[in-house]
Amino acid sequence: QVQLVESGGRLAQTGDSLRLVCAASGLTFRMYAMGWFRQAPGKEREFVARISASGVNAYYADSVRSRFTIFRDNAKNTVDLQMNNLKPEDTAVYFCAADRRGGSVYPRDYEYWGHGTQVTVSS
Repeated sequence: QVQLVESGGRLAQTGDSLRLVCAASGLTFRMYAMGWFRQAPGKEREFVARISASGVNAYYADSVRSRFTIFRDNAKNTVDLQMNNLKPEDTAVYFCAADRRGGSVYPRDYEYWGHGTQVTVSS
């Protein structure tokens, strides 16, 4: 059974940093591209960042580029999202997802999802 478990979300202040961690089990992690998405209340789930199976290539949404960094450890089966200079508009539930086909910016392309971790940024 595939499980993706996110952790690290909490209440933060504008300008703070947070690191989210997604721990994967039940899949051959090194063969999956991984993505982070977020969903704010009343909004659709949106792409944040993705990383290739090897970890060599990463891609970011314009709204987080230069502030967020995605990286993975294939030995530990984890993918992290380092979030710096947080803004109130970053408030959302953050999800990690796995895609055997190489990763994309579209939620529909991802096969497995975690349950999410709440990040709230106050001004």
